[in-house]
Amino acid sequence: MTRMTSPPKAATETPAAVASARAPLIELRGVTKRFPGVTANDAVDIAIRPGEVHVLLGENGAGKSTLVAMLSGLLQPDEGEILIDGAPVRIASPRDALARGIGTVFQHMMLVPTLTVAQNLLLGAPWWQRPRTGALAARTAEISRTLGLSVNLDARVADLSLGQQQQVEILRALLRDSRLLILDESTSMLTPQGIEELGRLMRRLVGEGLAIVFITHKLNEAARFGDRITVLRLGRKVGEIPPEKLHARDHDALVADILGMMFTQARDPDATDFRRATPLPPAEPLLRVRGLSLPATEETPGLHDVGFEILPGEILGIAGIDGNGQRELAQVLSGQTRTRAGSITLEGRALQGMSVGDRRRAGLRYLTDDRLGEGTVGGFPVSTNYVTKEIGAPPLWWAGIERRGLIERRATDLTQAYDVRTPSIRTPVGRLSGGNIQKVLLAREMHEGARAVIFNKPTYGLDFSNTMATRQRIRETADRGLAVLLISTDLDELLSLCDRIAVMAGGRILGTVANKDDAAREIGRLMLGVNE
Repeated sequence: MTRMTSPPKAATETPAAVASARAPLIELRGVTKRFPGVTANDAVDIAIRPGEVHVLLGENGAGKSTLVAMLSGLLQPDEGEILIDGAPVRIASPRDALARGIGTVFQHMMLVPTLTVAQNLLLGAPWWQRPRTGALAARTAEISRTLGLSVNLDARVADLSLGQQQQVEILRALLRDSRLLILDESTSMLTPQGIEELGRLMRRLVGEGLAIVFITHKLNEAARFGDRITVLRLGRKVGEIPPEKLHARDHDALVADILGMMFTQARDPDATDFRRATPLPPAEPLLRVRGLSLPATEETPGLHDVGFEILPGEILGIAGIDGNGQRELAQVLSGQTRTRAGSITLEGRALQGMSVGDRRRAGLRYLTDDRLGEGTVGGFPVSTNYVTKEIGAPPLWWAGIERRGLIERRATDLTQAYDVRTPSIRTPVGRLSGGNIQKVLLAREMHEGARAVIFNKPTYGLDFSNTMATRQRIRETADRGLAVLLISTDLDELLSLCDRIAVMAGGRILGTVANKDDAAREIGRLMLGVNE
């Protein structure tokens, strides 16, 4: 492993202060990246220094992943420049990033589980050369001694814990002489012990002169492991806390600083407010959920004693960083996944044990976030997609025979009522825009008998006009006296619609906040793990 050395420092200088005085290894100057309908990064300036853990902190949609993709060679900036050792460069590909000393450990492991550790580490070597197993063993032993790693080259990756797999990913980056190590949400699937082990390893790595970019959404991790914190919001850099301020601040002051950057202005003052104008009248809950549990897997956190109630006409929001059990919750409620424990009742009627179809007939409706993959059949006409959950059932089918006239009359009515822009009801739904596919889903799920509706990221990927139209439909759904569960990673969306907002992390509901003036800050505290 190549060590980066620095000039001798005075005894009074802290390691963080020395690192802060070093010239940046990598700089991003005015970096902007746009996608259709959204600016993912907007004129971002960041300097990454050797010997320093540089934390990128921000909620979903803040632009962290896009920055990582550009540093890793997966994307190119539309404007601005990236400099390495002071010289502008174009990181053309992941291979180019590795050649320039940039290694990335992604949130989901990139190892081949059926191969051994050694085989994974040797992947990517020239095919015409014999595997250099002896050299690999020697380098691995050297790095392991320096950093205190424990890696068994002969172990099969599938038999390793997530923390051990992560060590292998880091080792792979170090074997390629990385000078910058990017850890993208690397603690999201680790145990508390694994998180602490990663923290100690990061300190040893920066002690050897590496630069680390540590991406997280948890303030406690940022404060414990970081030397410098950059806060992103909606693609912009909204603040930075350098080492001298980070280590001088007490916990409460640091929390206040970061919450102010991320959440004080969370609600866009120009955004349309869809919240109800009058308080909800007293009523019995329409939808009750108690003690839902689902085993965790290597890819998902499962569910742990999840419970809530929703009144008639109420919108309950579920906030949180994506991948913390929101999708599993929606699938358990809709009947697509069987829960290990817990109960679901709608208007006093128990739903657990019912099929998806029976729950739908009981009045529970689900709009998936996967419009084309799960919500619709792209090759089927619009008219058929309106009735895919009723195939074979009367009155649209009789004795197994499709009643095409009835289906097309319903399709015509729904197309007009929901303003679906389609050349014809016989057009394959996959040819429509995302906004119009969403309208097809809304029309199908809201047609006759709906009593409670689960919306899972309903405006994801939509343009402004369709986003506003969808939010208006959600408001109208609640105003009809239905119970609404709105799962979204867009905090502005939740603040503009919901009566209450629950924060979910690790498959658990951490707390529920009434949507009042200080709601954004309280949600921020929960999302950042301040109350853990």
